[in-house]
Amino acid sequence: MLQFISFGSGSCGNCSYLTNGRDAVLIDAGVGIRQLKRYFREYNVRTSLLRGILVTHDHADHVKAAGYVSSEFRLKVFATEKVHEGMLRNYHTTRKVDAEWRVNFEKDETFRLGSLSITPFCLPHDSAENVGFCIESDGEVFTLMTDVGCVTDVVKQQIGRSNYLVLEADYDEEMLEKGPYPIYLQNRIRSGTGHLSNAQCAEALAENFHEHLRNVWLCHLSEENNHPELARKTVEYKLRQYGIIAGKDFQLEVLRRGVPTGPWILGAKSESSQLNLFEDGK
Repeated sequence: MLQFISFGSGSCGNCSYLTNGRDAVLIDAGVGIRQLKRYFREYNVRTSLLRGILVTHDHADHVKAAGYVSSEFRLKVFATEKVHEGMLRNYHTTRKVDAEWRVNFEKDETFRLGSLSITPFCLPHDSAENVGFCIESDGEVFTLMTDVGCVTDVVKQQIGRSNYLVLEADYDEEMLEKGPYPIYLQNRIRSGTGHLSNAQCAEALAENFHEHLRNVWLCHLSEENNHPELARKTVEYKLRQYGIIAGKDFQLEVLRRGVPTGPWILGAKSESSQLNLFEDGK
C-alpha cells in the first residue's frame, strides 16, 4: 500500500513524498527547508524511512533546497551526472549538495532504494537534463512526469504501465496567448522542450488510458496561465469523448501549487483516501 503527498507543485516549488510504509523517497526538493520541516511535523511524516532525494532536473523550483534537506536529514541525492553539474552551477541554490551525498544514476537503468524499485527515464525539457521516475513496490507502479516539453513515445509507454500517475498540465493555450507573458516566453513554454498544456496532457491520457490506471494527479499548473478547475475540466472532457469517466473509471485530482495536497493512501479500498496514516515523525 503506497502513501503519497505533494508538498508543492509549480514554479513556486516542487516536492513529493512517497512511501510503502517500509521505505520512502522525496522527489525533488524545491520547497524551502523550514517550510518542508513544518510540513513534516504537521503531517507526521516518517522521515526515518527516507532513503534519498530523487531529482528530476536542475531548475531552482525543483532543487533550491536539496543541499539543505540532504544535510539536515543526511540523505543521498540521486540525479544524472548532467543534473548534478547543473545543480552546482545554479546560482539560485545557495547551499550546494555536498559531494559525499551526490549519487549519479543512468537513464533507463533501474536501481533500488530499500524495497522501492526506481527507473528514471528521459523527458524533454530545457534543463541540463530531465527525467521522470517510475517507482515500483509490491506490484504497484507509481510514475511522476513533470516539466514535459512534449508527449514522446516514452511518455505514452509510462502512462500505459502506471497504476498511479502524476502528469504535468502546465498551461491553458488560450490563457497563455492572451496572458501577460512576452512572446519569447510564450514560445519557450510552447516549444517541444517547454511545458505540457492541458490539452496535450488530456490527449495523452485519453489515448493511453487503461483499466489499471487508478489515480491521476495533474501537476505543475501555471499560476498565470492556468486554473485548477480549467485543467480538470479539459482532461475530463477529452476523456469523456473516449468513453472514460473521471470519478468512475479512475480518480482525477489537481495538485496545489504552494501548499500540500494529500496524503493519499493508494491500494486501499478508497483509492483517493486522504486519511493521515503517516506516523512517527522521527
